[in-house]
Amino acid sequence: EYQPFVDRAGKKVLGVESLVRWKRGGMDNVPPSVFVPIAERNGLIEELGEFVLRRACQDALAWPGLTVAVNVSPIQFHRPGLADRIEQILSETAIGPDRIELEITETALIDAEVAVQQAIEQLHHRGVSFALDDFGTGFSSLTSLRRFPIDKIKIDRSFVSCIGSTVDATIVHAVVSIGRALGLKV
Repeated sequence: EYQPFVDRAGKKVLGVESLVRWKRGGMDNVPPSVFVPIAERNGLIEELGEFVLRRACQDALAWPGLTVAVNVSPIQFHRPGLADRIEQILSETAIGPDRIELEITETALIDAEVAVQQAIEQLHHRGVSFALDDFGTGFSSLTSLRRFPIDKIKIDRSFVSCIGSTVDATIVHAVVSIGRALGLKV
């Protein structure tokens, strides 16, 4: 499934986020919070992640000018050859790398090895953009913004959903200010 992201006025669709869903016929759907950790534990996350990226790239060909965001598991980033596999999928699907945004969590960046940083830099140099997803819930927030080529910050929903509270509003305002000061989309 795809969730659109729109401009500030809410009038123009700028892109979509790819959301993987497991729909069981006649039964309740299995949420990603259940099946993704199972795929990670059982060594299936690479195959699932590559399937989702390939499908998102293929679908995006029908939506000229839209960016397509795809989540990448921290486990995928810690496996050798991820950047090469992503470049292969981009080549196979003939989509411009500038239309792809990979969403990574701070978890993927905590104690990131040199190989992880090199993979991110290789893809970013090629034109792929990166969004730091669930920003504010990990331990390396500000360090990640300095150390990695991040293009967008996605503030964690726990802060945004309670924006009526003074504390959460203050945190959101601070993150937006930091993002703007660094030239990032928020």
